[in-house]
Amino acid sequence: MKKFLALVLALAMTLALAACGGNSQQNSSTPNAGQKEDAQPPADSQGGGASGTIKIGGIGPLTGSTAQYGIATDEGAKIAIEEINALGGIQFELNGQDDEADGEKGVNAYNNLMDWGMQILYGCTTSGSCAAVAAESFNDRVFQLTPSASSTTVTEGHDNVFQLCFTDPNQGKTAADFIKDNALATKVAVIYNNSDDYSTGIYQGFKAEAEAVGLEIVSTTTFPDDTTTDFSAQITDAYNNGAEMIFLPIYYTPASNILIQASQKGYDFSYFGCDGLDGILTLEGFDTALAEGVYVLTPFDTASDAAVSFIEKYKAATGGEPNQFAADGYDCIYALYAACQEAGITEDMTADQVCEALIAVFTDSGFSVDGLTGSGMQWGANGEVSKDPLIVQITGGAYVNQ
Repeated sequence: MKKFLALVLALAMTLALAACGGNSQQNSSTPNAGQKEDAQPPADSQGGGASGTIKIGGIGPLTGSTAQYGIATDEGAKIAIEEINALGGIQFELNGQDDEADGEKGVNAYNNLMDWGMQILYGCTTSGSCAAVAAESFNDRVFQLTPSASSTTVTEGHDNVFQLCFTDPNQGKTAADFIKDNALATKVAVIYNNSDDYSTGIYQGFKAEAEAVGLEIVSTTTFPDDTTTDFSAQITDAYNNGAEMIFLPIYYTPASNILIQASQKGYDFSYFGCDGLDGILTLEGFDTALAEGVYVLTPFDTASDAAVSFIEKYKAATGGEPNQFAADGYDCIYALYAACQEAGITEDMTADQVCEALIAVFTDSGFSVDGLTGSGMQWGANGEVSKDPLIVQITGGAYVNQ
């Protein structure tokens, strides 16, 4: 069994002495002691990359309305790659492409990466683009691990595609159970984006579990696009139907508008969101006091020792605070690193050879990963990850574990 965190001290010492001068990392993401020595290629071997590196293609929104997520995953991945390359042995080269969270642009980015010689695909960040790209990577037999695309449509029928984040139905189920078990509300309204696979998938999981546990949904309203800015009708419907809490399986930008407009109307709702809300505290121009008391489902425990070290590195690299998506990106690269070591991947292997070898590792019940977003993460043949969720509440402008 391969687990991260087993050689934390060894990694920290190695990084401290590395010629690149990288900071030590008390984290997560190193292989267990006893790993096969022949799993790593010679440092001077040549192959996929120009300097003997394994070529990883990344796809996510680096511009546009959801750029905060794509940039975060990209920055988290870069930190992981810098640490891994400083260790010697397996070397990664990352080529990040912008898809603006659009499926067609995602496929164009994928084709660019294939022309570049991509051997492993890291991405996409959002579900819609990822589903479109997954169809291509499946046909080409390119192994794909997405940090944050959570729709089940991403992996359905694609044995080469795996997820690091929770699936949408599981997020909805977990949220409904937590609200019910902790008596946060008896009457709940839902506002979701009915054109988005992510939002719709979470809503469907939430609705099914709410019915099963006796949690009353008194208002269900939708909006067509994350650029929507007027939510007065949705908020008023929730208020008129006696909702105590609004469940928001949406991204942080429309959520911020809902919180602002509800406050302007004098409506005193409580709120519960999923991982798409992560980022609302760093949204430019948003009064974070409006998010006080909001519950967020996330796998990223920012209070852990490993997370504190990662947060320091992320701040140094970007000047900003990392959200869950940054941690997803970091863990995604380290999961690939552990699997490449286990499978004996070398830089001269073709993408289809790498794909079949990594599928075998990820579906092996003996393979598990500890990281910033979960301990003992394992994957099933359907590509879904198994790990425990974390519920936080925004208190004093920070996440507090519940």
